[in-house]
Amino acid sequence: MATGPLAGVRIIELAGIGPCPFAGMMLADMGADVIVVERPAAQRSLGGGGAMNRGKRSLVLDLKKPEALEALRQLILTADGLIEGYRPGVMERLGLGPTALEAQHPRLVFGRVTGWGQTGPLAQAAGHDLNYVALSGLLNLSQRPGQAPTLPATVVGDMASGGLLLAFGMVCALLEAQRSGRGQVIDAAMLDGANLLGSLVRSLAGQGHWPESPAQNFFLHSSPFYDSFECSDGRFLSLGAIEPAFYRELLQRLDLADEDPAQQMDTRQWPRLRERVAARLREKPRHAWMALLEGTDACVAGVLSLDEAPLHPHQQARQAYTQVQGQWQANPAPRFSRSQTRAPGAPPAAGAHGADILASLQLAPGTVEALLLDAVTTEGPRTGAAALEAVQGGQ
Repeated sequence: MATGPLAGVRIIELAGIGPCPFAGMMLADMGADVIVVERPAAQRSLGGGGAMNRGKRSLVLDLKKPEALEALRQLILTADGLIEGYRPGVMERLGLGPTALEAQHPRLVFGRVTGWGQTGPLAQAAGHDLNYVALSGLLNLSQRPGQAPTLPATVVGDMASGGLLLAFGMVCALLEAQRSGRGQVIDAAMLDGANLLGSLVRSLAGQGHWPESPAQNFFLHSSPFYDSFECSDGRFLSLGAIEPAFYRELLQRLDLADEDPAQQMDTRQWPRLRERVAARLREKPRHAWMALLEGTDACVAGVLSLDEAPLHPHQQARQAYTQVQGQWQANPAPRFSRSQTRAPGAPPAAGAHGADILASLQLAPGTVEALLLDAVTTEGPRTGAAALEAVQGGQ
């Protein structure tokens, strides 16, 4: 049993990809009883939530069937919150929108995450992470001189702007519902989240500290002290020595103390200095520079791969990752002084908890058996008869 800060809270998650399962994972990590309602295997996209279903219970329902919709309706009525990532209007067409549920469950917190939001001219348009970040203005922040802006896939739009925003909104509304006795709808748009993530940059720009030209802005890959540079082994090292004292230390540790640290912000010097720094870092492999510079005030870190990151001594010391079935998973965050979060584990097979979940509902005779025909085990989809036999046999 989970003892995290959200223990005792039940959340229904309508399975999807990207931000919704990530938000559900965060809530489950914190101890919530998250029941993920999966589509039948043939209707899933990109394999569903995968490892992000850790700590959840799983039920398979074919929402094209009336009896499945009724089961979902009853299940929602047992929950504190619901999260979904469909296009605006889909839940209403299913008869399970906030208005339809309000009379029976006024305390329900209804979390909705979309790219463009529930309203506005683009609300019904398709899109993905890159599009939302682009419209917020954040994609433009990653530009390099003469190159198209790029971003790490899925991280800024889906996970940070969408999943984190939804999880935060759910917890806020759940707290408010305890006081008011009423639920509400959370409209978590990835575009809105990306807008918020740009708050620091907008603040800097408002104070005149954010030049539009990459050649004048040290964040935009033009400076000798804030960028990633290639080492002799083809791997990369990140430098982030913004403050004068840190820049001075970086110069000293790179044996470039003949450069005047007072000229750090003289952009006319950047091309020449950048080439000196780049040439210096190409003299040694990444591991040699990491041994020399990591842990100092020069603000340096190796650019690690997904496989390398969990093995770094700092990550190991903080026990930041757990290996599950041969794959690394990041441990729950943030950390609490008293509450115990769930340890990462293998995600459940789709439908693994269907029998127990459906048995707790008031469904018509024979309905549970019919719905369990959509169950999926770890071996993959089975035929209807085999799936039902497996569930009835307790497998």
